[in-house]
Amino acid sequence: MAIRTDPCPAITKGGLVDALARASGLTKEASETAVTAVFEGITEALVKGERVDLRGFGTFGIRHRRPRVGRNPRTGASVSLPERKVPFFKMGKELRTRINA
Repeated sequence: MAIRTDPCPAITKGGLVDALARASGLTKEASETAVTAVFEGITEALVKGERVDLRGFGTFGIRHRRPRVGRNPRTGASVSLPERKVPFFKMGKELRTRINA
């Protein structure tokens, strides 16, 4: 994968598919199937309330947010926000080390 120098670099799913195809010699169709399967696996685990631990990369999980009272930024009116689940990612030690090197 090439490092981008624009102010807000991002890699898309298509970029991951291309990188996998180049690195593995798979076709783009096979690479797209593999990338989609990984994302679906992570999503399904989170929906079931399971944690996804990818050693050396990080952990995906679900956190619970308590109900609270918020404000509508336009009108300033109070809004009741219900309890909900939100996904989170905690990077692993190896990834943190590589990023900060």
